[in-house]
Amino acid sequence: MPREILETKRKALKINLDEKIYGTFAEIGAGQEVARNFFTAGAASGTIAKTMSAYDMVFSNEIYGEEASKRYVSKSRLDKMLTHEYELLTERLCGAEYEGRAFFAFADTVTTLNFDKTNDPHGWLGIRFQVNSNAEPNDIIFHVRLLDSDSSLQQNVLGILGVNLVYAAYFYHQDVQMMIESLVDNLSVGSVEIDLINLRGPAFKKANDRLVNLYLLAKEFSGAAVFDKNGNACQANDLLYKKDIMILRTKYQQKSTPNFDLFNRAVEQFKRSQNVDDANLVVLIEVLMTNQLGGEAKELSNSDLENFAKRAEELTATGNNVIVSNFSRNHKLAQYLSRCKPNSVGISTNIANLKRIFDSKSFEEHYTDELLAYVSDLFSRNVKLYAYPYLDKKNNEIITTRNMPVSEEAKPLFEFLIKNNYITNIEDYDAKDVKTL
Repeated sequence: MPREILETKRKALKINLDEKIYGTFAEIGAGQEVARNFFTAGAASGTIAKTMSAYDMVFSNEIYGEEASKRYVSKSRLDKMLTHEYELLTERLCGAEYEGRAFFAFADTVTTLNFDKTNDPHGWLGIRFQVNSNAEPNDIIFHVRLLDSDSSLQQNVLGILGVNLVYAAYFYHQDVQMMIESLVDNLSVGSVEIDLINLRGPAFKKANDRLVNLYLLAKEFSGAAVFDKNGNACQANDLLYKKDIMILRTKYQQKSTPNFDLFNRAVEQFKRSQNVDDANLVVLIEVLMTNQLGGEAKELSNSDLENFAKRAEELTATGNNVIVSNFSRNHKLAQYLSRCKPNSVGISTNIANLKRIFDSKSFEEHYTDELLAYVSDLFSRNVKLYAYPYLDKKNNEIITTRNMPVSEEAKPLFEFLIKNNYITNIEDYDAKDVKTL
C-alpha cells in the first residue's frame, strides 16, 4: 500500500497535536526555518520547549565549545549541539507534568548561498529522540547539499527537511527505507542532495550503516557513498578536502580482487609525477553501480544493495578507502571530487575504458561534441589518467596507449593528451601482472 505523503504544514501540526512529542530546536546558519514551520502550523506549545539560534561565534562557542578544525558547519558541531540541548532538556524537564513525554532535541548547522554566490551551500541536520518516555535516545544525522540558486529557496528547503526529519523519527523509525524516502517529501527534484546518513541507538540496532548509505545512492539522493578504511560511511569533504587523491575504478559485479600490483605502481607513479606528500595522499577504490559507458544505474533491489555493501566491506578490509558510485564516466567522477578542492587527482583506469571513449562507435551521435565535453570536464579539474594495460588474448598482445585503436576524428586530441601527460601508461609493470578482460 503506498505511503500517504502529508504536506509540510500537516506534518508539523500532527506532531504539535501529539501530546507525547516534546523538545527543542537549535538552528545555526539559515534562520530558524524549521521551528518557524512548527510555530505557523499552530498548537506549537504542545511540542516546543525552546528554540534558539546562536549566530555569533562567541555565543556559540560559549554554549557548545570551540571547534578545533574551525569548521562550524560540521558533524562535530552538530554532535555537540545535540548533546548539549538534549542534556539540558532531560535535566530541566523532569517534573510530574512531563511524565509520558518522549523528548527530542533537533539541531542544524548550515551555510546557504552567500551574496556573491561563491560558496558551496550545505549543512548538517540531526535529531536525538526518545521513541517512548524514559527510553534510551536515538540519533538520526545527515548531511545535505542545497542546490537551489537562491538563498531564500534554500532556507525554505531547510525548513521542510527539518519537519520531515522530526516526523520521520517518530512515525517511520521502524522502517528505515521508508524513513529515508520521507526526508525529501514535498521537495522539488534537484533542490537537495543527501550524501550521508548515520543512525544510532536502540531503534536502529538492526540498521547496517553501509546499506543505509547505499540506499541514498539507489534512490538517487546522491551520486556516491564514501567509506573510510574502517568501513564507516563518511562525508566526502571530511576525507578528501584539499588532499591528493588516487582512485582505482572497478567494474560492477567484478568478482575478482582489483589488480593491486598494477594499481600500486600507478600510486607510486602519481606520487612521483605530482610531488605528493604521503601525509596528504588518500587512496580510494571505486565500485561502480554500472559499467556501461554512458549507461544509467539500474533500479537496485535489496539483494543488490547487500552485494554492494559486502563488496565495500571486502575492499575496506584490504586497508583502502572505498567509494561506491554511479559515475559511469571518468569526468562525472572528476566533477564530484572537485567539490572537495583536491590538490591533485589521479584516476587509474583500464585501457579498455579509454578505448571505448576514443571510439566513435561507442556513441550514438554528436561524437566529437561529446568527446570535447568529456575531455574539458575531466582535465580542467587537475586530473591525470593512469592507464593500466590488458592482455588481448585473441592476438596475444598487451594493449597500452601506444597500440590502442583510436577513431580518426579523435586521434589529434588523443595525441595531445598523451604528449602533455594528461594520459599516461603505468610504467615498469611486470607482464605477469597484466590480466585479460
